[in-house]
Amino acid sequence: MIDMSNFDDLETRSADARAADQLTALRAQLERAGIEAELTGLEDLSKQPVLRKSDLTEWQKAKPPFGGINVQNITHVFQSPGPIYEPGGSSHDWFRMGRFLHAAGLGADDIVQNCFGYHLTPAGHMFESGARAVGAKVLPAGVGQTELQVTAARDVGTTAYAGTPDYLKIILEKADEMGVTLNITKAAVGGGALFPSLRQYYIDRGISCLQCYATADIGNIAYESAAMEGMIIDEGVIVEIVTPGTGDPVTPGEVGEVVVTTLNPDYPLIRFATGDLSAIMEGASPCGRTNMRIKGWMGRADQTTKIKGMFVRPEQVAALVAHHAEVSKARVVASRAGEQDVMTVHIESAGGDKDAYAQSVAQLLKLKGEIVVVDPGTLPKDGLVIEDQRTYD
Repeated sequence: MIDMSNFDDLETRSADARAADQLTALRAQLERAGIEAELTGLEDLSKQPVLRKSDLTEWQKAKPPFGGINVQNITHVFQSPGPIYEPGGSSHDWFRMGRFLHAAGLGADDIVQNCFGYHLTPAGHMFESGARAVGAKVLPAGVGQTELQVTAARDVGTTAYAGTPDYLKIILEKADEMGVTLNITKAAVGGGALFPSLRQYYIDRGISCLQCYATADIGNIAYESAAMEGMIIDEGVIVEIVTPGTGDPVTPGEVGEVVVTTLNPDYPLIRFATGDLSAIMEGASPCGRTNMRIKGWMGRADQTTKIKGMFVRPEQVAALVAHHAEVSKARVVASRAGEQDVMTVHIESAGGDKDAYAQSVAQLLKLKGEIVVVDPGTLPKDGLVIEDQRTYD
């Protein structure tokens, strides 16, 4: 049975107390980042520009390794594909993974087989810092050499697994093949999709498996609890869900891009766009934690699509909406007619000139397309601003 207790008092704050604390921390964070802004509430954060990974890459090229960001108290430098460089610290739970591991039931009695990579990328260190925060011992296993993984798990008495969702299954199947019984009863996973069938496989083997949502740049963003109803936002970040290609928050429940502001004073990232889609859930988790919840990973926000040989990007669709005051939303649909690409642009508008919209589409999207004007509120709230309906079978 997973421990339903809290990691700390932050998890059960009232909404008003959390907002007040975060506003104070956010003001300090903006100052560290060299941003002058008047904040009367957290909603004013949406006035700041979105920082995309492509921007960060360009900053880092100009001012290696961290793009001139005010980075402090770090002990590690990591490299992710791109390349892009991330700082890391060794102070208490610098990546904030302890909150997730505690929610997954890990504690001082556990030995964690950490099967995240320790080379260049930060995942191994992220989960190790979380294990230290909950008092667990760590076997720094990394990935590969499955027979040795099984042998080590047996010999040291591994009770918990940390790694990608599918690699534990490979270890368990190798243990079965070797005739070895392992004592793993808990799993804390990330870095990939935990499909319901895979979670059930672990349950059938007596293993409770929970997942988190984390990135190399931010650390932990959200995590599951024993209630397994959505993912609870970590207490050290502010999460917004915005229309892809913009920095404009969507209405609660609508799918959009996850944008994160970290409150870690050592690495101030303001409105960092993850490129992932999710949606805010209503209410609080039954486990008693009171922070906002999201539905988890729901796809990628970068919907850049090539139509008629030209790339159409979410930012261009956002520019189209902004160009006409009466337009509330737009959606580009790519399809095929015969052997040719067709671009149809659906525009939510209470009125307006269809010909003017066609001119704007040609100017801003660099392509001509069919214009369909629909009433406000008609288009799906699924986070898609570019929908590719073409098949190539």
